[in-house]
Amino acid sequence: MDALVLARMQFAANITFHILFPTITIALGWALLFFRLRWHKTGDVAWLLAYRFWTKVFALSFALGVVSGIVMSFQFGTNWPGFMERVGNVAGPLLGYEVLTAFFLEATFLGIMLFGHGKVSERVHLVATGLVAFGTTMSAFWILALNSWMHTPAGVEIRGGEFFVTSWFEVVFNPSFPYRLVHMLLASGLTMAFLVAGVSAWQILQGKANPSTPRTLRFGLTVGAVLIPLQILVGDLHGLNTLTHQPAKVAAMEGVWDTQRGAPLLLFALPDQEERRNHYALKIPKGASWILTHDPNGEIKGLNEFEGQHPPVAPVFWAFRTMVGTGILMLLASWGGLWLLKRRAWQADALPRPVLAGLSLMAFSGWTATVAGWYVTEVGRQPWIVQGLLRVDEVASTVPGSYIALTLALYLTVYAALLLAYVSVVKHMAEKPVPMPHDPPGQPGLAPGSADRPPPAHNPSLAAKAGTQQGAGA
Repeated sequence: MDALVLARMQFAANITFHILFPTITIALGWALLFFRLRWHKTGDVAWLLAYRFWTKVFALSFALGVVSGIVMSFQFGTNWPGFMERVGNVAGPLLGYEVLTAFFLEATFLGIMLFGHGKVSERVHLVATGLVAFGTTMSAFWILALNSWMHTPAGVEIRGGEFFVTSWFEVVFNPSFPYRLVHMLLASGLTMAFLVAGVSAWQILQGKANPSTPRTLRFGLTVGAVLIPLQILVGDLHGLNTLTHQPAKVAAMEGVWDTQRGAPLLLFALPDQEERRNHYALKIPKGASWILTHDPNGEIKGLNEFEGQHPPVAPVFWAFRTMVGTGILMLLASWGGLWLLKRRAWQADALPRPVLAGLSLMAFSGWTATVAGWYVTEVGRQPWIVQGLLRVDEVASTVPGSYIALTLALYLTVYAALLLAYVSVVKHMAEKPVPMPHDPPGQPGLAPGSADRPPPAHNPSLAAKAGTQQGAGA
């Protein structure tokens, strides 16, 4: 492989690993705020237990996201120096805004959220949790603004090969930004929902449930059931936008080689880029045209219209089907699980073991869908780094391919180890007994000073409630 392909693979490995953790933390921050509000309003100890456990997961995910993000940012200089030389006037400020308005906000108030319970007032701690959640969303806002601009550039002019901003409003709110931002936020919500539901199902399956487990299982399934139809709708709108601005990507997603009206939807096929046709195609007549143009006889431009200027077909084709297939499984799992839970009077431990096992297996299904979606987005933009204006091979470094291959192997080894460690730690935390708030101070899992703090004034029965629920959990 030449240096360009290896550099692309290395950046793909970095962004694949990195995106796993923001995908969790963006939505998990808001889930923590919800748990915190429910505890504050009801005094139900189960919500406090849920908050404490998932705060640990948030902190672990945040740490890995920060580390992998730093590594990825260095690659702009090592593998893609031409990118910042040519596009730095656009990318630099947007990345700076992300650090100033989002990351610093998260990092500052995360300390209060993690270690301040019992040391600051309930109101201050609640505000800190809300600001962390807001910071994660703002981080997504700025990163998606830059990424979307690379797909649908606007508000710039090129002088001497360098990009200069003429309108920051057009740069930030470029044609694809609203669709990508909402699509990503919903993807994060689904990732969080299935992680929460999957871990809760695993706790019940292993006999490690605590008073918060039934609530978090129901919460995860409910959020998943609500968000997946919205994601399907937004995905459809995003597809229409992509068809307008990046028709070559859509042609690769659908495996359409020749421009045609009434293009079929390929459920299965083996795209052959050398022969420029599909093998063993299983089709739904006019399906692609109906989905993409909302007209069964709508025209879809084929890949042959973009010869030499379209992405590699097979990776985009299969990544798209992986994303859609995972979404369908999410729909069935969330709606089916919620229906079964309701039929059993919301008693989570009454769910059949095969259902709990299935939900456990889908704990990280959001990762699968998100990574597949990012591959569709980023591989589908090739050979452009800024759509239609700047090619990838124009900004790559001249580092020898052997150097890149060595560091790529090291990255993959470290990332595999970190990913295994992350899943193992989450599993360990899920199976670890959860101490109740009236246990002696200093027990593992309790915020310092919070164990002996009285319940909220509006709910004097909390202590009795805690004892009842601890007995039920035992």
